Amino acid sequence: MSPVLAGALQLLALIVALGLSYRPLGDHMAKVYSSERHLRPEKWIYRAIGANPNVEMRWPAYLRGVLAFSAVSVLFLYLLQRVQGSLPGSLGFVSIDPDQAFNTAASFVANTNWQSYYGEQAMGHVVQTGGLAVQNFVSAAVGIAVAVALVRGFARSRTGELGNFWADLVRGVVRILLPISVIGALVLVACGAIQNFAGIHEVGQFTGGTQQWNGGAVASQEVIKELGTNGGGYFNANSAHPFENPNGLSNLFEIYLILVIPFALTRTFGRMVGSLKQGYAILGTMAAIWLGFTALMMGTEFAHHGPAFDIAGGAMEGKETRFGIAGSSIFAVATTLTSTGAVNSFHSSYTGFGGGITMLGMQLGEIAPGGVGSGLYGMLIMAIIAVFVAGLMVGRTPEYLGKKIGTRQITYAACYILVTPALVLGFTAVAMALDTPSQSMTNSGAHGFSEILYAYTSGANNNGSAFAGLNADTQWFNSTIGIAMLLGRFLPMVFVLALAGSLAEQTPVPETAGTLRTEKPLFTGLLVGTILIITGLTYFPALALGPLAEGLAA
Repeated sequence: MSPVLAGALQLLALIVALGLSYRPLGDHMAKVYSSERHLRPEKWIYRAIGANPNVEMRWPAYLRGVLAFSAVSVLFLYLLQRVQGSLPGSLGFVSIDPDQAFNTAASFVANTNWQSYYGEQAMGHVVQTGGLAVQNFVSAAVGIAVAVALVRGFARSRTGELGNFWADLVRGVVRILLPISVIGALVLVACGAIQNFAGIHEVGQFTGGTQQWNGGAVASQEVIKELGTNGGGYFNANSAHPFENPNGLSNLFEIYLILVIPFALTRTFGRMVGSLKQGYAILGTMAAIWLGFTALMMGTEFAHHGPAFDIAGGAMEGKETRFGIAGSSIFAVATTLTSTGAVNSFHSSYTGFGGGITMLGMQLGEIAPGGVGSGLYGMLIMAIIAVFVAGLMVGRTPEYLGKKIGTRQITYAACYILVTPALVLGFTAVAMALDTPSQSMTNSGAHGFSEILYAYTSGANNNGSAFAGLNADTQWFNSTIGIAMLLGRFLPMVFVLALAGSLAEQTPVPETAGTLRTEKPLFTGLLVGTILIITGLTYFPALALGPLAEGLAA
């Protein structure tokens, strides 16, 4: 079987699996966030944290809950790393330096999971399971909660109430993420991923000699790392490591985990606003971009240029032979079009255009299908922009789902889409202008610039993957990328929740013959075009200096 045909079959199997999961998971999540019933374990958690889950919150109160919980999480994870040397199960590892501890705490709380350290050589069992794995669950639940609050803003009227943050947070963990993670971990263990609390031990090498390895609760962390679109690997090689991702079957399953909740949330959206067709329109937009990027990536990496490429069957540099070009390309697109950041290959070793595709996927705002929760609310923001543009073209007041898009709403949406480009381009410009950051670059020229641009794109968009070749474990990068991750995560949430509150206060506008039909394929096409044009105008000059220049030179 040719590698191209094998890749097409993998993609087809993935689409079928996602299709079979779409309806039951989407409907389940809609029921979870619409139910008035609290499970007994959830009541225990509410008592422990002193929260009343029955109190409805307006957007400022909801936002305070998000920020307060996240701030406490950053502080807790920072302190846990700083005292690691005194904890049991530390495996002899010392406490983490202050700048790296800050970077890691900000990274995992912001659902970015950028790692400037070697996981198997830095973090003990307590920090891995009690700190990092816990944040994988709760940071993902925070993202879903904010998305659900925005959906309620569209669904409700004449009230500013968006639900209860603490109830949404707890339900996301207890009813969605935990059950799927338990089943997923068992699947990964069956595929060959490890799950233990073994200490450091020596293993033999094929070439002679020995090497030290430590065990860990890898399968359980791997599943929530992908399911929650987190991305932080137990080992430095991330999902390219055989202990995390043993074979082609586990690789396809992990890609499925990355995509299943973001895609299914579109049905949750349709169900909660009372129009499944609206959910299908958003799904169609996400799927069109994802399939287009996947086809471009596979085409780029399968392209043959010379004898070495012919022998290998394509651009195999930096890719695992267990997965090949197809499995690596599908994974790379999935992880950069979502806010996952897990990698099963080195993106820096991709062709020039291939590296640019991964970068552009993040710069779109990771909305196709995007991160858990963040992809949905990012896409809904872009839908509002598209409706506004359509309204300007026909001279009609823009409306979306029966809500008028006025000055206040478009201001919040505009602020949302400007935050991450400002962070990415601003920090990249400063880093390139200073001597110290540029000294961390392994490569010069266009590729070296791409390393810096990719790092801040990954951080500010809460992705977490790295281009490799850049020494990011410095005070400059640990501090600035940490700041970019926090601002890139929580500033957009401010505008999302403010927008949700303003929508919930409105009285629905009745549909007329002049209302733009946002459930039709025409709107899906308009939305795809709006996303690509806005992103292209914002990032094209920077991309032209990096991956485009490198690709054209090759």
